[in-house]
Amino acid sequence: MLASHWFQRPEPDTTLVEDRTVQLPPGQETPPDRVEGTVLRFGPGVTAALAHRSHTTLPKLTVPAPRPRRGLRRHALPALVLIVVIAFLAWHRSTTALGLEAVTVTTRQTTVECDGTADIVGLLTTNGRPGTVSYRWVRSDGTTSDVLREVTPQGRKQARVHLLWTFQGEGRYRAQAELHILSPTRDTATIQFTYDCF
Repeated sequence: MLASHWFQRPEPDTTLVEDRTVQLPPGQETPPDRVEGTVLRFGPGVTAALAHRSHTTLPKLTVPAPRPRRGLRRHALPALVLIVVIAFLAWHRSTTALGLEAVTVTTRQTTVECDGTADIVGLLTTNGRPGTVSYRWVRSDGTTSDVLREVTPQGRKQARVHLLWTFQGEGRYRAQAELHILSPTRDTATIQFTYDCF
């Protein structure tokens, strides 16, 4: 009740109030408080109109209802498009990537004569797609070549790689050469021949 007088000026009290003056002993008279000319009464002296007056309150705030969730329907179309694009790229890459179908190694000389050179040929059969084949030659005398590369153009289904192995001196040696394919797939082909010099 006290706080309401600071926000809203009380209306004049038109209720007839019975005069109930309490005689206080001399020297104990308490003057009433005054606010803008209105007497504030406390305790039994509060009028009925003032007791039932409600103070001003702020309007109740209304919170908007949350929007209903759309669930998976909102993201279904973008997810479907993403899956289709990934599938297309995977299919396109698999059909356009170079594939190795067969690897063979041959030589014209089954026997190499004195101070002769063996021409060993590796035949690479591909799917005709453009790309690069990485390979390495390994000889039975402990020699290993660096990683070599053969570039195949579009439409070319066969590629030949060569190893020249030169022998010197007298003797007989059972030689072996291996062609190791490193990429696009791993494969190995082997050939054996003889060096014969007496």
